[in-house]
Amino acid sequence: MPFEFERLRIEGVILVKPKVFGDNRGFFMESYKKSEFIAGGINTEFRQDNHSKSSKGVLRGLHYQAPPFEQAKLVRCTRGKIYDVAVDIRKNSKTFGEYIRVELSEENKHMLYIPEGFAHGFVVLSDEAELLYKTSNEYAPSADRGIRWNDEDLNIDWGFDFEPVLSEKDKKQPLLKEIR
Repeated sequence: MPFEFERLRIEGVILVKPKVFGDNRGFFMESYKKSEFIAGGINTEFRQDNHSKSSKGVLRGLHYQAPPFEQAKLVRCTRGKIYDVAVDIRKNSKTFGEYIRVELSEENKHMLYIPEGFAHGFVVLSDEAELLYKTSNEYAPSADRGIRWNDEDLNIDWGFDFEPVLSEKDKKQPLLKEIR
């Protein structure tokens, strides 16, 4: 199997570790293979691919789409290094309000699968970072939502000690308790 699927402590969130074949010429890896993902517990039909580039200190998030436009995501960092964060906002979940934080980088080549019902964000730790991610639903501006990145009730350890660079939108996102 060209992938290892590691189930993390919040149900549905999976760290995907691809098998990387490297030599003096570079490397080769499969980044997605439907049959393998289904066997690994990810039976999501992806409908859109996104590519973003950000500079050191940029924090994007926490973003999600409201029903019926929720998005599952498969996130990977192809250049640089980030901390990727997924917050459980599923109303009836026993882990509601809890989060997962993982390092994704061009070195480790890991991917994070985030199911529907999660808010997502990341912070760039390297000089620059590029992310490629698949989503299970197309972007729907009318369903675009967010939660403030530094919500004290979430108490996310973003793993940095600097003032992040935020969009105007992300500076004004509501707290989790304001969206319930």
